Amino acid sequence: MARAAAGPAQLVRCGQKDELYRSGLRSGAGTALHGLAGAKKWLEWRRELELLSDVAYFVLTTLSGYQTLGEEYVNIVQVDSTKKRVPSLLRRASFISLHTLVPYCLEKGLLHLEHELQAEADESGTSQSNPALGPASRTLIRNWIRKQVGELTEQQKKTVLQIVHVLKQCIPFLHRLHLAVFYISGTFYHLSKRIAGITYLHFGGLQGGDQSIRSSYKFLGIISLCHLLLTIGVQMYSFKQKQRARQEWKLHRNLPHQKPTTKEKSAGRHSCCTLCLEERRHATATPCGHLFCWECITEWCNTRTECPLCREKFHPQKLIYLRHYQL
Repeated sequence: MARAAAGPAQLVRCGQKDELYRSGLRSGAGTALHGLAGAKKWLEWRRELELLSDVAYFVLTTLSGYQTLGEEYVNIVQVDSTKKRVPSLLRRASFISLHTLVPYCLEKGLLHLEHELQAEADESGTSQSNPALGPASRTLIRNWIRKQVGELTEQQKKTVLQIVHVLKQCIPFLHRLHLAVFYISGTFYHLSKRIAGITYLHFGGLQGGDQSIRSSYKFLGIISLCHLLLTIGVQMYSFKQKQRARQEWKLHRNLPHQKPTTKEKSAGRHSCCTLCLEERRHATATPCGHLFCWECITEWCNTRTECPLCREKFHPQKLIYLRHYQL
């Protein structure tokens, strides 16, 4: 029987088929839990139930030495880097952990860390729990993170919070970069398989049109890579605009503060910034029309890109500094 390295078309169809069966398994498990424990428990444990469903799918197939349903569909077999042996049990277990457990722990860890760092700056965060955090993770991961955050200084907390935001931005870019590299090379469809060193061999079938298919995928990979670079360029431009706004604030923060006129005094609380609860200094408007101090709203945008009052999302470069504004 003819055998050759699996092409990108087979790997994509395999991944799509596996995702279809995994989503069906997750849906069935969620329906069962919803019927047994109710909607509240299902919402609390939904993410953990999806994780258990994915782990069960790969344990019953890959870890047990069998093909997944997607691999069987396209007739491909897992092999190690030598392309002569089936991956060892340790290599298969590493793949399952990297593909299921690590993304879950990373997502929950960053979510808990961001929540704890913002809880002190946001008064509502101290009394309200994030609904996206499951009860099991609240008792295990969050307690450890809260202990570590408590030992940090204020400056360290700001630095760590910035690092968390950078990581949350970089992880999707990393996946897109890996996907573009896969389209070009046609070897590893999942990042976890690249790290674990698991490739595929395709048995049977005609290989005549494989070269033209690979060329098409290479072209798609080049387009994806260009699009990724363009997206990164836009993000860097936005970051520079934000830095420029900070520099403008440094230039204007030392401007003499005008005493309120009689008309402004009669306005009372309407000229008060809702963030610092003091009279607005260098009034700045959000796209939704609410007014704040320039320093207050720019500091707020360092952690959240939404209006503090109405929670409407906006980009920091959309802030409008109102010069010579009087209420």
